[in-house]
Formats: sequence, C-alpha cells, structure tokens
Amino acid sequence: MVCVITIGGMDRYREFYIQHKDQLFGYLMRMTGDYYLAGDLMQESFMRHMEHYGDQEPRKTLLYTIARNAFFDHHRKAKRNVQINDNHQGRSSDGEHTVLVRSEYREVLAAMKELEPGEREVLALVISSGLSYREIASVAGISEANVKVKVHRARVALKKILAQGGK
Repeated sequence: MVCVITIGGMDRYREFYIQHKDQLFGYLMRMTGDYYLAGDLMQESFMRHMEHYGDQEPRKTLLYTIARNAFFDHHRKAKRNVQINDNHQGRSSDGEHTVLVRSEYREVLAAMKELEPGEREVLALVISSGLSYREIASVAGISEANVKVKVHRARVALKKILAQGGK
C-alpha cells in the first residue's frame, strides 16, 4: 500500500525528518555499533513511516517503533554480531582530541554491546530519542515502571563494564 502525500504533507514530513533524523541515527548507532547500518536502518525507518503513514500526522513514537522493528528484522536476517566499523571516520583539525573521543565512543559502544539486549535497547532510546519513559514503554512494548528499572540496571551495568575495561 502506497500513500498519496500532498505537497503540504511533504513539507510537514520534511520538517519531521529534519527534526528527528539525528536522534534516530544516534539510537540506531547505539543499537548496531555500525555507522553505515545505522544510516541504512534510519533511511528505511523514515521510508516505511512515510509509505504506510504518510497521510497522517508524523509521530515520533511510531517512527522509533518502526526503527526498532527494522533493527530486529535486520538482526534476525544477519544472525551475527555487528562489528564497529572504523574505516570511514571523518577528519578533524585536532587529530589527537578526535582520536581520544572516537576511542571513548568505541569503548562505550562496545560496553553497550555487553548489556542485555532489552537493557541496551531501552538505554539507547533514553539517550538518543528524547522520548519520555511513557513513550519508550510504548515503543518497547513494556510498562513504564519496567523502562525505569531497565534504564537503572543498564546504567549500573554499563558503569561497571567501563570501570573494568570491558569483559
């Protein structure tokens, strides 16, 4: 099913995309650990949202639900762990600082990969999406109280993993 979108609808959807693309990419980057896969899943999520719900007002929680499902679809198809891809990093004038930031970022991504999948997902949503706990509960299909518990446990576990330098 393809929705017909008016010019006004396209303008509204363009604004929706501009407003949420960076946060959605951050969420998917934390879930996958792969820059290019996160970009592909982000694109796919926006396209699915527009194709199936383009005639409606764009909704952030629906977008994150679609992105979450796209990630799980990919994960089921791949049936392997995604490795962090360092080959395509941008350049910076302050090379040493950039190397340190990237190193810390890779450490955090690697540590997040060691979390339980449900905890990693909820923590990534909290960090990246700007969604409320209630909205995250809706996206993840769990209660708001369970979101709070998972976030707390994930933060404690992440802190422990980082303090130990990984497992």
